[in-house]
Formats: sequence, structure tokens, C-alpha cells
Amino acid sequence: MLDFERERRIAGRVAGVDEAGRGPLAGPVVAAAVVFPSGVPDHLASLLDDSKKLSAIRRDAAYAALRAFAGAEIGVGAASTAEIARLNILGASLLAMRRAVAHLPHAPLLALIDGNRPPALSCPTECVIGGDGKSLSIAAASIVAKVIRDRAMGRLAVRYPAYGWDGNAGYPTASHRAVLMRLGPSPHHRRGFGPVPA
Repeated sequence: MLDFERERRIAGRVAGVDEAGRGPLAGPVVAAAVVFPSGVPDHLASLLDDSKKLSAIRRDAAYAALRAFAGAEIGVGAASTAEIARLNILGASLLAMRRAVAHLPHAPLLALIDGNRPPALSCPTECVIGGDGKSLSIAAASIVAKVIRDRAMGRLAVRYPAYGWDGNAGYPTASHRAVLMRLGPSPHHRRGFGPVPA
């Protein structure tokens, strides 16, 4: 079970913030912010971990439990492929994080940011390297961001089935790269990103 110590320090009004989608060749980057004002029950805490360590089934179960838990405040933000092109992926990730925190129902007193670069927020921030494996609220944010982004890519896959986004979520798998070379980029590919032509 992950630790909740950082969240306890400021009466629970601490947001965990994480993003999903920095590495793909296509689609938006999505961020989430999660606050547990009154703590996390053991049954929910046992479901939370770094989203990359969870199978899709376990991520979906954790996501459903988070959405069903009335004591979780969740904000979600995204940055589009056009914003990624304009700002670069780091700038777009920070923008998505700012939007996620702005969509929380109540402003946090502190934001714990997964990684080493904080977004500019109206509250203090603390960067936590590997935070999605150390903090319950960051782990929750990582799950929310990953599930929402994967589902968005699944919807795009219906319109652009050749790229296999329902399976690769836009990441540069061998099959995705092969189709990209054969068909060229879609409107949702990140121009100039890796093998995607500018």
C-alpha cells in the first residue's frame, strides 16, 4: 500500500497531479488532479498504484472505484496536438496540469507534482520524483489521466482504425510506425514528433 504522509500534512487539502501521454506519437496529453480531503479508505488505497504498473483491468477497476468514492475530488485537463506543436510536449504537459488543478471543485493548499518540473499554479507545489509510486493522490491522478486518455484514443481509433490506437494508444509501437510510414500522419499525429513528419 502506498503512503499517505504528504497528503496528511495539510489537513487533506493536497492535490496529487500527474499526466499521461507524453510519449505517444498521436493524441492529446491528459492530466488529472486528485484530492482526498478526508483520507482514503483501505479498500480504495489497496487499488491505487502507479498506473504503469497496473493491468488495464486493474486500472479500470481503480478508476471506477475512484469515481464512485464521494470523498475523492477529481479535476481533469488536456492539451491538444496543436498545443503540443506550439508549446512542445513539456509545455503542453504543464498546461494540462494547470487545467486539471483548475477543474478541481475546491482549490488545494498544496499540489504534489509527479516529476521534477512543476506547473505554475496559484498554490504551492512540491515535485515528487516517482510520485505515482509514493503518494496515493498522485497514484490516483496517474490512473485517472491514463484511463481517460486511453479511452479518448479508443474513440479516435474508430475514425482512424488503421493506426491501431485502440491497442497502442498512440505510442510508437512497431505496427504503429509501419502504418505511419505507409499512410502518413493523421490530423491527430504530433507533427515533427519522433518519426512523424513535420
